[in-house]
Order: sequence, then structure tokens, then C-alpha cells
Amino acid sequence: MDIFPQPDTTADMSEFAISATASLQERRSRTLKYGDMFAVFDQNGDLALGGGGVEGLYASDTRHLSQLDLRLSGARPILLSSTTRDDNATLTCDLTNPDLYDADGTVLDHDLIHIRRTKFLFTAVCHERLAIRNFSGARQRRRLEIRFDADFADLFEVRGQRRSRRGRIQRPAIGPDCVTLAYTGLDDRRRTTRLRFDPAPDLVEPGRAVFDLDLPPGGRAVLYVEIRADADPPPVPAGYAFFHDIRLARRELRHSASRAASVATSNQIFNEAVRRSVSDLSMLLTETPQGPYPYAGIPWYSTAFGRDAIITALQMLWMDPAIARGVLSYLAANQATARDPAADAEPGKILHEVRRGEMAELGEVPFRRYYGSVDSTPLFVMLAGAYLKRTGDLATLARLWPHIEAAIGWMQEYGDRDGDGFIEYYRMTENGLANQGWKDSHDSIFHADGAGAEGPIALCEVQGYAYAALLAASRIAKALERPGRAQTLAHSAKQLRHRIDEVFWCEDIGTYALALDGAKRPCRVRSSNAGHLLMAGVPSPKRAAAVTAQMMGSASFSGWGIRTIASGEARYNPMSYHNGSVWPHDNAMVALGFSRYGLRREAARILEGLFQACIYIELRRLPELVCGFPRRRGQGPTSYPVACAPQAWSAAAQLSLLQSCLGIGFDLEARTVIFDRPVMPSSLDEITLRNLAIGDARIDVRLACVNDSVAMCVLSRSGEISATLRS
Repeated sequence: MDIFPQPDTTADMSEFAISATASLQERRSRTLKYGDMFAVFDQNGDLALGGGGVEGLYASDTRHLSQLDLRLSGARPILLSSTTRDDNATLTCDLTNPDLYDADGTVLDHDLIHIRRTKFLFTAVCHERLAIRNFSGARQRRRLEIRFDADFADLFEVRGQRRSRRGRIQRPAIGPDCVTLAYTGLDDRRRTTRLRFDPAPDLVEPGRAVFDLDLPPGGRAVLYVEIRADADPPPVPAGYAFFHDIRLARRELRHSASRAASVATSNQIFNEAVRRSVSDLSMLLTETPQGPYPYAGIPWYSTAFGRDAIITALQMLWMDPAIARGVLSYLAANQATARDPAADAEPGKILHEVRRGEMAELGEVPFRRYYGSVDSTPLFVMLAGAYLKRTGDLATLARLWPHIEAAIGWMQEYGDRDGDGFIEYYRMTENGLANQGWKDSHDSIFHADGAGAEGPIALCEVQGYAYAALLAASRIAKALERPGRAQTLAHSAKQLRHRIDEVFWCEDIGTYALALDGAKRPCRVRSSNAGHLLMAGVPSPKRAAAVTAQMMGSASFSGWGIRTIASGEARYNPMSYHNGSVWPHDNAMVALGFSRYGLRREAARILEGLFQACIYIELRRLPELVCGFPRRRGQGPTSYPVACAPQAWSAAAQLSLLQSCLGIGFDLEARTVIFDRPVMPSSLDEITLRNLAIGDARIDVRLACVNDSVAMCVLSRSGEISATLRS
């Protein structure tokens, strides 16, 4: 097969990077999501006008509302508190008046008028209820003004992409209780935002709605605002729709959360962190025709990503296998069937990213349906094998088998186009991503002297995924009574494992090379990537111990977690995206590797580090990443300025780490939940796991720290299921 030319990956290929003109941490934003709509508000519940901020109401990668600005008698209310519910169902902002000076010189002192804003998303609608109460001893006639605007910016514009041309903003259509904002894009698609008010405002005009309030002492007024993206409202008042939809939204969140196992511990702060993780995952799960699918993160990645969803599903497999089934089914339905250079697509390749915005539709960015990730395909097969082992669901695997075979075909034909046994990546056009592993920054793959690696590049962890994928496919083939195919795949896996160990191991740095460049020279850089080889089961026990010792040393382990790149390496920078930062999902995958080799105390150290980080982070929500500065006593982690929060694989990280510490496994034939040599994290004395499932059977288990060991008791069970502790 011809080898396609590889663009120079050492050049600055950061055209799709996220612009860091302002820190998301500085803004302390509030986020909501439902389906393909998400919102980023400031703490007051407003959408700030101007300043290049990310705030907005988004649907299908378009900002449908860029300004929502509340004013009382011309002044911005003072923030009292702002929080999302534990289940992420609603955002509640409590506000009050500042000192208000009237035209006649009278003054209304601050803190006499209370405003409570309650917001939530459901389907393609943002609902808001405003409850205003007068706590002064006098009648208050006050003007409440809601200012609004929609720039209909594509998400990539918000991220920092510049466009030479844009579509046309249309003149607003105004009714007695509503305003419709519209935009016709260069793709000839008309996008609309419809605001509806209940009761009808005293004045509606382009850009604002005005309510003249008359509040007696102790009196109150309630207003409703409904914002719809590309949809007309139902023939019911906005207030009725608010209560109808909020019941449905909360019911769906409860159903999603109840499907999974639950965790409660002796540490209340840890419980808060776990509840937030589960709630974030429930919010990020999006129903597709193929089942639940975790969108990657807010604000930049609220869409279907292949790699992110697979890793999230792997992390959550012990708690909720339905996520894995939804992910596998969706990715199979969207698997590439033909070669398309613009999309970096080849037959059998698994999706990287889907976008629905104007710029993607026009090809201004290549991500409309993009396949430029080298690891999604072997990870897909890995997940299929893990799902079978966890559930025994042969019917689903039989349906997926042609897609698994196509994925293996891509790995062995297109992925390994030079025939050396390793999967390399390259991009087919100058518009594709230059680096196509999970560390996809333009500067993330380099040699020990800091020189950038020229492609095609073979990443070490991708070879581990390929090895694990071949073994997984062999087990699936055997279960589907294809013994010849199973044997062939197992033999290929054995050969690949030997080759990885032979070529990637670097005795001088005590770990595996980050990658091989296009000349097959190893990048002798200490990285977290090598830990993923442990998860795949590649190293011998001796080499696994060496990799673990290197990763848990001070150069790699910051105290919060393992750095992507060890300090002392040429491009180490604790503030970089991929060259020295700490990523929770990366740490969770490394910990799965530690646990595989029985190194559960090391896994527990990682869990403890990330949990301690949670103590300092608002809402106990682990972000996409934190900076890799060393942990200091009495201080929290250093935030990364444009990290997504919530992020699916970060939310799942602590839950996955619990599995690694406790050695949780499932013996389907014996219908037994196994706790293999569990280690309790130092912050926890007791852990209760409820609703652990094998098929339709359920069991609740409590684990407690007794001296230096762990004891177990079964609290309840339904169906044929048991639990056992191996010490």
C-alpha cells in the first residue's frame, strides 16, 4: 500500500487550539446541559455582553444567545449566592438590589428586594423563573429589564477561530410576549432563537423586555422566560411549560443515576465529590438512537467524541454497563466505510469527533464527521471485549462483530501502512490534526533534546491498545464460536506484545519510549503514556514495577497525580496542556494498570491525590486537567485556564480509581462480585457499594478498614448473586 505524504508535525499546527484570552476559572461559570443544548452563565445567571467570553446558550455548536442581562431600576443586582443542584437539574441564583437612587433623590438601601432566578434546560429550551420579593416597609415601583442578544457565533469562533465572512443577522420579529432572533448562515440555513415571556412585558423591543413592577410591602411577583433554539413554542403559557418540563427533566436525571451502582463512604467530602461525578455524568449523557452516549465536556467538547466516550465507558463499566453498550452501538453506526482524506477517514476507522455548526457544515473546520484519532479504533475493540467480560451480552457482540472485524482490518492495513507491526498516524491533508493521539497538542510528541518528532508517529500507548484489542477480539471470536479466527488474533497479539517490549523499552530512562518517529527513532521521554501499557497488560511484572517506580517518583507524581511529562524533560512545563499537567482520566487509566499488576497501594495514592485536589475545587468537580506544579501543604492545585468542567472522563476518574483500589471484578459464571486484595484509600474508613449488578441480580456490599486490612459484609441482595473478598 502507498504511504501518503506526511505534513511536518514540528510546525505550529495550533490553528484549532483554544484561545486563552481569559481564564474559565477566573469567571467561575455555571453550566447546564441537556441533549445537544448547553449553557454557560456567570454567577448572576447572566450571559455577559462582550469581552470575548464563552458565556452563552448553545445548541448544535451555535451560540443561540450571547447576552442575557438582568437590571433592576437600571442597576445590576448584587450576587448573594449561586449554585447548581447536586443533581445538576437546576441553577439557582439569589440576588438583591444595590443602593438605588431615584430621580427625586430618595434612596432605596441595598438588600431590600430579593430576586431568585431558577434556570434549567430541557430538550431545546432554556427555562427561567424569576421570583421578586419586596422586603422593605414601603411600596416599591421598580423597573425590571431583561436585555438580550444573539450573535449566532459558531463554537469555533468562540474558541478563537477567525472567519473572513459571516452570514446575515436578520431583523428581530416582535410580538406582545415574544421576540424571535434569526440568522441566515453562509450554509443557507436559518437559525432562530425565540424568547417568550409570561406574563407579557410592559414593553418589548429589539434587545430588551421591560416589566414595571408594583410591589407592596412583603409583596412578590413571578415572571417566566423561555428561550427556544430553532423551535416554536407550544400553545401553553411559559409558566406552565416551566413546571411541566422541570418534572420531566428531574425524572430523567433520577432514572439515569438509578441505573448505575452507587457509592457512599465514611468521608462526607468524598461523598460530595462522588455525587458530583455521578451527576455530571448523568448530565453529559445524551440519548442517541443507539443508546446513552457521554458527550465529552463543557464548553468546548459538548458533542460526540470517540476516544473520550470509549474511555469514559471503560471507566464506568463496573458501575453502569449500559453506557458502554450505547457507545459501542453509536460508534459502530458511524464507523468509516470509505477513504475520505478531508475527514482523515479510512474503512473500519472509528470516529474522532462530530460537529453540527455552520463552520463544520461549510468545511471551514474539518470536524463535521472527523476520524483523525489513531487510538479510537483499537480502544473501540478493547471496550467491546471488556463489555462482553462484564455482561456476557453475546447478542450485542454478535451484532457488533462485523464492525470489530472492520476495526481490526483498519489496524492491520491502514494503521500499519509500512508493515512494521506498529500503528502510526499521519494526517491526509494540511487541515487535519497534526497529532492524533490523546495528547494532540502540536508540541506534545518530541525527543529527549526537545526536537519535535517528525511523522508518521507510533505512540507507545496505541501499540498497547492494539495488543489489548487483538486479545479482546480473540476472546469475542471464541465466544461467538469462531475458533480459527480466535487463534489467529491471539497469535497476532502475542507477536505484537513481544515487538512493543523489544522496540519501545528504554533501559536508560527506566520506562518505555513516548513514541517512535518516522525514522523509527524512539522518543526517550518519561511520560504518563507508558502507564497505559500497564493497563493493556504489555510489560513483564519486572518492567511494570520499574515503570510504576518511575511514575510514582517526584519527577512524575506531583502530589495531585501523575504528570503527563516528567519534570526535567526538555519540554516540561507544568502550565502546558500536555507537557507536564495532571489529567484525572490519564491517572485513572494508569491506575487501572497498577491494579492489573496488583499494585493497589499505588492506585490508592493516585486516588488520594485527586481527592485532596477536589477539596479545594468548587462543587468538588474535577476539571479536565490541572497544572502540574508540586503539591504544597495547605494549598490547592493550580488551575489550568481553559480546562473544561464538567468533563466526562474526569468525572468518571474517581469512580474508576475506586475500582482499581478495591480490585473489583465480576465472575459471570459463578455470578460473583470479586474484591481482589482491596486497599482502602487513607481518607476512607468505610465504603458502601449498592446496586452492583450481574444481569438482573443486585447486591449491596460494605467494606471497612480493620487494622491494616479490609473486611467485607453483604448488606442485601436480590437474585442469584454473591460477593467474595480475596486477601
